[in-house]
Amino acid sequence: MFTPFKIGRTSIKPGRTVIAGILNVTPDSFSDGGVSYTLENAVRNGLRMEEEGAELLDIGGESSRPGAEGVTLREELKRVIPVIEALRKRSSVPISIDTCKPEVALSAISAGADAINDITGFIDPEMLAVAAKCKKPVIVMHMKGNPRTMQKNPKYGDVVKEVSAFLKERAKTLKKSGVRNIIIDPGIGFGKTVGHNLRLIHETGRLARLGYPVMVGASRKSFIGKLTGADTADRLGGSIASHLYSAERGAAIIRVHDVAPHVQALAVAKRIIRSK
Repeated sequence: MFTPFKIGRTSIKPGRTVIAGILNVTPDSFSDGGVSYTLENAVRNGLRMEEEGAELLDIGGESSRPGAEGVTLREELKRVIPVIEALRKRSSVPISIDTCKPEVALSAISAGADAINDITGFIDPEMLAVAAKCKKPVIVMHMKGNPRTMQKNPKYGDVVKEVSAFLKERAKTLKKSGVRNIIIDPGIGFGKTVGHNLRLIHETGRLARLGYPVMVGASRKSFIGKLTGADTADRLGGSIASHLYSAERGAAIIRVHDVAPHVQALAVAKRIIRSK
């Protein structure tokens, strides 16, 4: 159980699942690269996701797909800051900035972002310092290796135990630095095999017992394709199944590409659960 808090206007509290819409301002993300690459498209898609029911927009300007190369600081800033500024003028939907660069995180917060999402788990002391300075909610994720190497034969003794230990240690470090509101993310698809991903989703409740809200992002991930043969664009069913399972076991946030179908699925699932 964790103490409730807010990201902007959105309440993060036990027993509630928030839908975060993915807004990738990149030409090469694994699923939707290029869809929101222009400022106009990014803003339009962000507003559409808000209308569909997203209570958080997770905006990123650097692809983290397996094998992806990094982008320069200048390029990442050029991609994400105008989008955050434009959305903030037209909407109050909370925004998290998906970055591992401290300069981008700081600039995004100044532009109106409400939270920082670091896929590297705030292992960079400068990122830790930015989080401490901003006093904003953070999302700390587990990744084995980096996007260029993470899917090259990842191995664990006990994946749930090892991921839990990493997230617990990083959350403890963040708290010591003065960060109060921390969300943990097991990093589905980030240095994990199909079996690792399935176990982590299955054990969402175990992760939640660490005492922090859990975010699960299984949307369109490759493990769904390996299980079903579905191409990236045809993995909605597997995405919904993964997220509903996680939500029923305590996930506080699900990070999705397809907002409207997830809103509907989550609403129906909640009514079914309440009918017991």
